Amino acid sequence: MLNINYGSLFLAIETGTLIAILVGAVVVCAIGFGLLGWLLQKKAFEKEQGKIKEVTDRMLADAREESKSIKKEAILEAKEQELKLRNEFEKESKEKRAELQRMENRLTQKEESLDKKEENLQKRNEETTRQQNNLKAKEVELDKKLEDIAAQHGQMIKEFERIAQMSREEAKKQLIDAITDEARRDAAGTVRNIEAEAKEEGERKAKEIVSLAIQKCATDQATEITVSVVDLPSDDMKARIIGREGRNIRTLENATGIELIIDDTPDVVVISGFDPVRREVARIALEKLIQDGRIHPARIEETVEKVKKELDQQIKEAGESAMFECGIFGLHPEIIKLLGRLKFRTSYGQNVLKHSIEVSRIAGVMATELGVDVQLAKRAGLLHDLGKSVDFEIEGTHMQIGADLAKKYRENGNVINAILSHHGDVEPKTIEAVLVASADGISGARPGARRETTTNYVKRLQKLEEIGAGFKGVDKCYAIQAGREVRVVVKPEQINDAQTLYLAKDIAKKIEQEMEYPGQIKVNVIRETRATEYAK
Repeated sequence: MLNINYGSLFLAIETGTLIAILVGAVVVCAIGFGLLGWLLQKKAFEKEQGKIKEVTDRMLADAREESKSIKKEAILEAKEQELKLRNEFEKESKEKRAELQRMENRLTQKEESLDKKEENLQKRNEETTRQQNNLKAKEVELDKKLEDIAAQHGQMIKEFERIAQMSREEAKKQLIDAITDEARRDAAGTVRNIEAEAKEEGERKAKEIVSLAIQKCATDQATEITVSVVDLPSDDMKARIIGREGRNIRTLENATGIELIIDDTPDVVVISGFDPVRREVARIALEKLIQDGRIHPARIEETVEKVKKELDQQIKEAGESAMFECGIFGLHPEIIKLLGRLKFRTSYGQNVLKHSIEVSRIAGVMATELGVDVQLAKRAGLLHDLGKSVDFEIEGTHMQIGADLAKKYRENGNVINAILSHHGDVEPKTIEAVLVASADGISGARPGARRETTTNYVKRLQKLEEIGAGFKGVDKCYAIQAGREVRVVVKPEQINDAQTLYLAKDIAKKIEQEMEYPGQIKVNVIRETRATEYAK
């Protein structure tokens, strides 16, 4: 049988119960403390919520007060803006009403004025109608009188024919024949007198023009074209240049074909000659000899030959440079050399090669504007003064010489015509020839192109106008075309058509006597009569 220890059993039970009671007590304490913490936390949370609610209520109250204040300010600002807009609107309305009132007043005045004009027009129309009726009546009366006059005229002619015993046509023919014979006799006598006077005047005027031209051009032209100057370092150099018994200077003159003048001017040697290339050869050779110091016949001849070769190359390069500068190609090599020689040729102080390049450019620009052959105009412009390169060697004008040279080297016929006609001696056949002549005048006549200052240029124009205006019967006088033309307007009641010819001659004669100028000046005398009437 099972032996149970009841004492131990009861002890164990009591111990377990005690433990259970202790555990339960601990659990109850933990629950109690948890409830207590929760209650405390809840109370703190409710307190915090109260504070938050209090702050929120206060903020809401402040916001409501602020919104009320903003709303009031906005309402006040809106009212002020409304008042301002209303005042502006009323002001603009008043101005517009005033403007409308002014416009209405003006319209009313215009209507009244138009009404008055309409009344005046009606009165004028009535007056015109009345005058037209009167004119018609007068025309009818005049027609009747003309018919009566015609009838009486016919009767008178018949009576005259009966008395003269010839018809009207026979009398008219006889009268015309008599007048024609008399007019022919008078005209023949007048023509003979005019021819005699013209021949005498022409010879005298030709001599006068030639002599005046020589007087005007001799000093400056000769000095400018035929003379160069070389400075000497000392007077001793003169003796070395002359040499023993003058052999050095003779050798230099024979080698260059140029005359050397030493004694007239101190410290310089004057080189005189009409050929600009030879003169340049002599100048350069003499300068090299002076720098070298060895001056004797053999050295002179050697230096001159060397300078000639160098100058020939410079001439060729100058011609090619001018050709390329103008954009022209295909020129004959001899023409290029002749162009290069123009580098040493001047006209009234203007370098002829630069002048030719300038004429080529101006003619090309004008040809471009007119839509004609630009290359032809530029080519003719560059070659127009070609004859000046040898005009001191060949007889004739530089236009004819240049044309002959161009023909010799097979230039275009239009180019040849432009060369011949650029001074008006020959009639131009093309527009390009006219452009070359115009470009030549522009290049030569512009201020500063030739040996003439702007002040002298202006004085010359003023002098031309003074001479033209100084004659009796002249109304106005203008110097145009850069002083190459004087246009004189006369008073038609004081100068008749026949007197205009003599006035032009007198003005030209006085210009020749009192002025110096390059080229020629054209005198145009204009007599104009005008009749003016107004149709009403």
